Amino acid sequence: MMIAAPLFHTWGFAGLQIALALRATVVLRRRFDPATVVDTLDEHGCTALIAVPVMLQNLMEQPPSDRRPPLSVVAVSGSALPGGLATRFMDRYGDILYNLYGSTEASWASIATPADLRAAPGTAGRPPHGTRVAVLDEAGRPVPPGESGRLFVGNEMLFEGYTNGPSKEVRDGLLATGDVGHLDEAGRVFVDGREDDMIISGGENVFPSEVENLLADLPEVREVAVIGVPDDAYGQRLAAYLVLHPGAALDDEKVRDHVRRHRARFCVPRDVVFLAALPRNATGKILTRDLPR
Repeated sequence: MMIAAPLFHTWGFAGLQIALALRATVVLRRRFDPATVVDTLDEHGCTALIAVPVMLQNLMEQPPSDRRPPLSVVAVSGSALPGGLATRFMDRYGDILYNLYGSTEASWASIATPADLRAAPGTAGRPPHGTRVAVLDEAGRPVPPGESGRLFVGNEMLFEGYTNGPSKEVRDGLLATGDVGHLDEAGRVFVDGREDDMIISGGENVFPSEVENLLADLPEVREVAVIGVPDDAYGQRLAAYLVLHPGAALDDEKVRDHVRRHRARFCVPRDVVFLAALPRNATGKILTRDLPR
């Protein structure tokens, strides 16, 4: 088992625990090198890879090869799968991708299987055995499928509280994840964004992740982050930060036109910034506080 996710992170440490329980050989590298990862998987006969989504994104940027590594499971967690990454990855490496959604406080909440990701590439999957997921409104009432609400999770692995005393809201034994999401008719979980990421622009509620996923599907775009920034006239507005593939060309008006064609007017980012790279931490999460204003 190659564990590419950092071991100090919950996901990497969980992979290490699984490997020990299975008596699997553990393959570790100080840094994730997408150019050599297939060789490493082949060399050690790895049948499982524990990673974070940005690692798969980097791996997909490598030239395709006729040689397929001996993987039967690729499991990712830690951040959302951007755009159509799940489908593109499985088209190249087979239907072996699993996506886990959870948090340090609640452990796992849902797991998307390859079949789930084929049917709905943006899904976070379904709750595993012993776990409940509910989508509740502000009054704590369940909302119907397709309607967004606050995500709550319940299982035997919920934390007891933070070391400085506070905890998270609990309703009927379910812990608030801090995310907003919805369920589809098949019971699959979708994460629409963080509660504190939602902005109100001119009186309209906007989740930046919705625009992020839309821009990530542009063929010129390698990475994208969309955040809310203060606005004197509308309270808040969207700002988009894009990293393009080498040699690709895109201007800010084309970015706005793409959003304008697929989303409402208030979803169009008025600020479009092109960067050489997005600031990320060791687990691949984008450090929005480090984006230039």
